Amino acid sequence: MAIILVRAASPGLSAADSISHQGTLQCSTLLKTKRPAARRWMPCSLIGLHPSDVGRPSPAVYSSLAVNPAGEAVVSSEQKVYDVVLKQAALLKRQLRTPVLDARPQDMDMPRNGLKEAYDRCGEICEEYAKTFYLGTMLMTEERRRAIWAIYVWCRRTDELVDGPNANYITPTALDRWEKRLEDLFTGRPYDMLDAALSDTISRFPIDIQPFRDMIEGMRSDLRKTRYNNFDELYMYCYYVAGTVGLMSVPVMGIAPESKATTESVYSAALALGIANQLTNILRDVGEDARRGRIYLPQDELAQAGLSDEDIFKGVVTNRWRNFMKRQIKRARMFFEEAERGVTELSQASRWPVWASLLLYRQILDEIEANDYNNFTKRAYVGKGKKLLALPVAYGKSLLLPCSLRNGQT
Repeated sequence: MAIILVRAASPGLSAADSISHQGTLQCSTLLKTKRPAARRWMPCSLIGLHPSDVGRPSPAVYSSLAVNPAGEAVVSSEQKVYDVVLKQAALLKRQLRTPVLDARPQDMDMPRNGLKEAYDRCGEICEEYAKTFYLGTMLMTEERRRAIWAIYVWCRRTDELVDGPNANYITPTALDRWEKRLEDLFTGRPYDMLDAALSDTISRFPIDIQPFRDMIEGMRSDLRKTRYNNFDELYMYCYYVAGTVGLMSVPVMGIAPESKATTESVYSAALALGIANQLTNILRDVGEDARRGRIYLPQDELAQAGLSDEDIFKGVVTNRWRNFMKRQIKRARMFFEEAERGVTELSQASRWPVWASLLLYRQILDEIEANDYNNFTKRAYVGKGKKLLALPVAYGKSLLLPCSLRNGQT
């Protein structure tokens, strides 16, 4: 299921981040280790940047419109994403039928106790930036818990490339290099200790590279695109930057052995939670994004509501805006409802952190309503007390029978 990372605005990872004179983006805040004198690994460098990268145009990405400008019907974004869901579900089912042998590379250049150190650092990062989710992982087995931490850290590092303090230095070519590093770690050639944790994780679980590549594609979109013509386009973006996290996580979370749900439905629910979380982030951050010249709202729906970009930049709450926001919030809640059914089908030990994520993000929508839909100058925020209260509620929900069994009993 989707990790609580999804594009959340939180303290940056920039305290010690810098661009070196060689043009390499450093990430010493995440790694917090001294550079060894003799080791083939580089220090936690996110991506190498060269002067020639600056200003280079980004690679083209296919359109996700349901109807193209010529009026011809094309495959919708939801169908394209569902095709990915089917592929991921097939991979998991194949692995469950024929478990793979441990494929961890034996020649990985690791320092002594390197993997333990790498996973421990991933846990520290998760605890620092997603405390509620981190606490929820404590019920999981050590192997699953560490794997989720590794996925979280890779997703956060990827997100920080275009949303962090060094975002101005990131170019399409830099993202190409980040994708090459991803391919390397999937073949057992990690660049640094945090990569090594993920490389080890993907050798233990049937995790496919496609969702990781798609998340990087979402980062490319952020470099190039500041408007979305309709929800079909916005849906694809939400999949890229958040729905992918759910697809990465399901193989690690595991499906309850007693569940009667199809593997495809569990993956679809994980995707729905990612979409719901990202839509919630978008609705929460309207004012913040507008100040950066970005509007992550369907342009056609704004026009239908009698609103324009200029209204967003002015930031005045009107009845038109309230009515528009009510419809957007209703849509996000529909995705949360779909996700709820899938959470119950996960292995019981994995449900707690996912329920905590779902409940906390859904409360952000309540806070937007409590602020009278003023997401221009007021930030919808779930206070610490409510976050703490969500943990026992999430734990209680994690003990419920899978929906597929409850439905069969009625």
